[in-house]
Amino acid sequence: GFKSYKSKVHIGQFDKYFNAITGLNGSGKSNIFDAICFVMGISSLSHMRASNLQELIFQNGKAEVKKANVSIIFTNTSNILDLGDEIIVTRTIYESKSKFLINGKNSTQKDIQNLFLSAGLNINNPHFLIMQGKVMKVVNMSGIDILGLLEEASGTSIYESKKDSSIKMINKKENKLIEVDRLLNEYVSPKLKQLN
Repeated sequence: GFKSYKSKVHIGQFDKYFNAITGLNGSGKSNIFDAICFVMGISSLSHMRASNLQELIFQNGKAEVKKANVSIIFTNTSNILDLGDEIIVTRTIYESKSKFLINGKNSTQKDIQNLFLSAGLNINNPHFLIMQGKVMKVVNMSGIDILGLLEEASGTSIYESKKDSSIKMINKKENKLIEVDRLLNEYVSPKLKQLN
């Protein structure tokens, strides 16, 4: 039920290092990548060439197919993540609502994104996936943008994300400390002086 795929289609098994998908124009090659983006919880629908979730359902949900369902299976035999030898991520849309599953358990989009972040993939990084027609943009990137691309590919960008999150938390804590100091100086200290 996803885009041009009316009925269930199984694609794989992929090679560990390199894969190529070939076919005639309109045969659904790009829709395979759109399905991967979809199940991985990418926030921007523009990556999937859609303006709303309904457009991802076969014939916009106007045919007898009313939902789209995509699952992706990862081998985890090296136990990169503590989720067993196989990790199955599933996303279903029905009536413009999304449902996510990790190994059959209800999950959120944030859970899916964190799953990939913990494996070193920031799926919402603009350099995560270079879609058709964007190759020239990459070729013309500035040095800083190319560095970002390399950081994403090498998996080091996850640490930048964690660093940013930690800095935000530290700033929140510092603001609370400032507020506590203010309350001590304005209210508690004068009362203590009165009691002495």
